[in-house]
Amino acid sequence: MPNIEKTDAEWQAQLSPTEFRVTRQKGTEAAFTGAYWDCDEAGTYRCICCAAPLFSAEAKFDAGCGWPSFHSPNDEKLIDEHVDHGFGMIRTEVTCHNCGAHLGHVFPDGPAPTGLRYCINSASLKLTKE
Repeated sequence: MPNIEKTDAEWQAQLSPTEFRVTRQKGTEAAFTGAYWDCDEAGTYRCICCAAPLFSAEAKFDAGCGWPSFHSPNDEKLIDEHVDHGFGMIRTEVTCHNCGAHLGHVFPDGPAPTGLRYCINSASLKLTKE
């Protein structure tokens, strides 16, 4: 269970419509449209809902997929993984451990050192710049 629980009305008051749709309703943003897909600034990518420090800019890479991609989270305890059978596929959904926000998916086609690609919606993140 997430540590932070709010009603839909509370989340809607805190988030933009796109952020709510992505994080609370398991939506996605269109490829190459989010704020961070091509961002190369230093800092920490935090959960838009609870500010948990999910990913470092140092772990970010250009996967060419149109979404921010990371080879590893800051702390594996801050990320939960779930089997996702949506859209006729079997994928691994990634959520924020603290608040349950849908972040995106993780795939086994990333670079070293992990071989993983955390494909994350920009709408689920907020970059705290260094």
